[in-house]
Amino acid sequence: MNQNLVFITGGSSGIGLAMARTVPFEDAQIYDISRRGTDDFDHIAADLSNPESWDILGDFLVQQLNDYAGERIVFVHCAGTLAPIGFAGEVGGQAYKRNVLLNSAAPQVLGDAFLEATQRTRAKCHLILISSGAAGNVYEGWTSYGAGKAAVDQWVRTAGAEQALRGNHCRILAVRPGVVATAMQTEIRNTPADHFPQLDLFKKMYERGELLDPEKVAREIWSLLDRDLPNGAVVDLRELAA
Repeated sequence: MNQNLVFITGGSSGIGLAMARTVPFEDAQIYDISRRGTDDFDHIAADLSNPESWDILGDFLVQQLNDYAGERIVFVHCAGTLAPIGFAGEVGGQAYKRNVLLNSAAPQVLGDAFLEATQRTRAKCHLILISSGAAGNVYEGWTSYGAGKAAVDQWVRTAGAEQALRGNHCRILAVRPGVVATAMQTEIRNTPADHFPQLDLFKKMYERGELLDPEKVAREIWSLLDRDLPNGAVVDLRELAA
């Protein structure tokens, strides 16, 4: 039996892939939960913008974690999307709905499923949800993305407080990683300015070389598990470094 189980949504790209590549635990079985997958990790095929996938994944977690006798279980939710970038009411209903389901509903439902699936294990349990500075700042064109990340932060605060009342069986964190050099940043820079008025800000950060290395950021996120943080903390890595 592997002594560490790690589940990462969106583990085939971006921060998710960086998190998978930098898992700090020996004897770890790593599951990438995504549509595409890679050859490097066990793959669970799932489109997390489709609610039908949530029940399937929840059942899988119960099968894997019920009475699990290893040392540690970590679930990292990285899956998210900016698309469609544009003003509310102007981007198309289906694409907007997919954004809301993936960024807002999926983290809450999957977080709940993970907490339920780990109730009977004695292993250390950690739940990390990737948030964004957009949770607390207005970026015109990111209406549903910003709202989704704000929902993630509040879910983490509340679920963490609940876990504290249950003996801190599972430690829950939301992490705002900063501006990371991923495909999402390329997507931003290719967006028409009338869809995203703050485009120039992100282009200048790229030109000045200010985008963060994904694997460096991933290691900083993993290091949070060793810190004495309140259960339900929302951590901005940029403020932590300052």
